[in-house]
Amino acid sequence: MPGGLVALLDDVAALAKLAAASVDDVAGAAGRAGAKAAGVVVDDTAVTPRYVVGLPPERELPIISKIAIGSLRNKLLFILPVALALSALAPWAITPLLMIGGSYLCFEAAEKIWEALSGADHAEQVTTITDPAELEARQVSGAVRTDFILSAEIMAIALAELPGLSLLTRAAALVAVAVAITVGVYGVVGVIVKMDDIGLHLSRRESASTRAIGRTLVRGMPILLTALSHIGVGAMVWVGGGILLHGMEAFGMRTIPHLVHQLAEKCAHAVPLAGGAIEWLVTALGSALIGLCVGGLIVAVIHLLPKRGSKTEQHG
Repeated sequence: MPGGLVALLDDVAALAKLAAASVDDVAGAAGRAGAKAAGVVVDDTAVTPRYVVGLPPERELPIISKIAIGSLRNKLLFILPVALALSALAPWAITPLLMIGGSYLCFEAAEKIWEALSGADHAEQVTTITDPAELEARQVSGAVRTDFILSAEIMAIALAELPGLSLLTRAAALVAVAVAITVGVYGVVGVIVKMDDIGLHLSRRESASTRAIGRTLVRGMPILLTALSHIGVGAMVWVGGGILLHGMEAFGMRTIPHLVHQLAEKCAHAVPLAGGAIEWLVTALGSALIGLCVGGLIVAVIHLLPKRGSKTEQHG
């Protein structure tokens, strides 16, 4: 009996060590994958606050919570299974699907820029919605739809950093990445959108310096939120253009991506003290320019060409 108990304990210890090693593998893989997706995470953080700009302050955190739940649902219920299945059965399909998503991001950003320049803003549609619940549902739906593309990019980048691992380890690592990034992104967004309330609370304290900080936050947060809404549009066109450039390289259409890379390298060599930052900036601007061209083309096809066709029919 004692011998059997010792053997059982040995087996339990061996299983515990194996489980610990598996956890370490998952944690290490998730860390590597999450680091590679950091760029898109920044974009996701910049994009989201614009969906609560102009809405009642008491509904900001509930709306952020709904978007976060939708984001996690996107990652775990839809993107994760499809990504794992495609990586095992049809890895060639991942890049085209990402390019379609990138084109949608470019279109959405270019459409908002066109609306701002032309005055044909969706704000008119928003003001016609008198039901707060309907307006909130509209904002959440738009945010979750945009998040789907960004989440797909995050998960695809993360998946690319997990070669040679078992299917179970990859799945566990992607779950860890999805949860960590969602909590991190929407936690930061929640703090950003409630910073004015924090400032209001600080402005009522006894300390003069604390009150000054509070008043600065109260005055500055509307400006920051508006700026973030514009940064979010820029982030969409940048990320979308970057996806398209990577897709072009994958399909052998390297002329435009190489031009962007070469220009970034030349600019970096011209300013060696800040070479890395300059190279990143030029690459980002090149990606944004490609994204803006593609998005503008889609906007023209969807919005402008039909109008010209209707005018031609009227004149005819």
